[in-house]
Amino acid sequence: MNSLEIKRQNGNVPKSLPGQDHVSGMIFYVNEADIPEDFKAEAVQAVSTIDAAEALGITSDATSWAARVMHYQLSEVFRINNGITLYVGIFTKPAAHTFAELATVQNYADGAIRQFGIWDGLTELTKENATLLQSQADALDLNNAPVSVGYAPSLKGGYQALPTDIAGAAPRVSVIIAQPGGTNDTGALLFAEATNKTTKNAVSCIGVWLGHVSAAAVHESISWVKKFPSGISLPAFSDGTLVRSVDKAWLEKLDTARYLFLTPIVGVSGSYWNDSHNMDAAISDYNAIELVRTMDKACRGIRTYLTPELGGNVYIDANTGKLQSYTVAYLETVANKALEDMEKAGELSGYEAKIDPEQDVLSTSTVEVVIKNVPVGVIRKMKVKIGYVKSL
Repeated sequence: MNSLEIKRQNGNVPKSLPGQDHVSGMIFYVNEADIPEDFKAEAVQAVSTIDAAEALGITSDATSWAARVMHYQLSEVFRINNGITLYVGIFTKPAAHTFAELATVQNYADGAIRQFGIWDGLTELTKENATLLQSQADALDLNNAPVSVGYAPSLKGGYQALPTDIAGAAPRVSVIIAQPGGTNDTGALLFAEATNKTTKNAVSCIGVWLGHVSAAAVHESISWVKKFPSGISLPAFSDGTLVRSVDKAWLEKLDTARYLFLTPIVGVSGSYWNDSHNMDAAISDYNAIELVRTMDKACRGIRTYLTPELGGNVYIDANTGKLQSYTVAYLETVANKALEDMEKAGELSGYEAKIDPEQDVLSTSTVEVVIKNVPVGVIRKMKVKIGYVKSL
């Protein structure tokens, strides 16, 4: 009997997302022998799909353990956000980090990258490395290319040996200590392989973190339960310890120290980020990833609209020496434009740009603009009161 059979296949066609908030970078630090040949020729590559990564030598069946870890992380990124624009850099793990590679990858992307994931699973966490990462991110910010960084080091000493004094002055750096723990999870199997070789190198969930941050609007917390499930049923720390086996007091201690990890929630399946911490002080205005990303977007937008005004004229009231009211109104409108767009998109609760007309622009050739933003809040705790009454 005649027949025609059609099988639908996933061609891994890259999706396209609006804007540039999803543009991301992923850096891997590995032993030189584990760098795929294509990345030895060009350390940074644009990778739009997992098929593109495999064509560049990052495969799930590679002889190299590190190559398989890289494939796993990239698979997780694309599982979470298949519309991401991603630049991958693979570098030899140095004896001592400077993290200058962030600038290398950002320059390759012409400054478009908004967030970086860094897999450094062969290196134990130190406070110095977090400080160095913040310094590199600060330098990029000075070059008008601000980024948030997720850093995934090794926990060879165990979660109980993690330093608790890192947080304080690194708002652009988040330290990820999460890893899959399920016996059939690819990440857990890779960790078991490393542990059997006594290296205990971390696998981590940096791919999940980067997928979530790149998929989130700038004002959204990646700990939003409804929107950002991890897809990992049994979470662990990067030393292999299952989160469910850790005392609640220890989980609170790690949360207070501002580490990021995945945790189950009673009554809800799966696992979720404990918060959206970075390594800034808990009382800082920039103590969460979404607060940094929102301000970065505001600054980029304001710069886009105000830069064309440089070298232009402003008009002075001949009687008072003040800035003319129409000049002030025009420049305030220009400065507000990016913020107006963000408020419409739900990324800000409110905004205001003000210019003092008393400024002596004729003497200084400088116009000072004061901008105030009201951020979008995040529900971190809920308190519900419930009880019986005789009647309503």
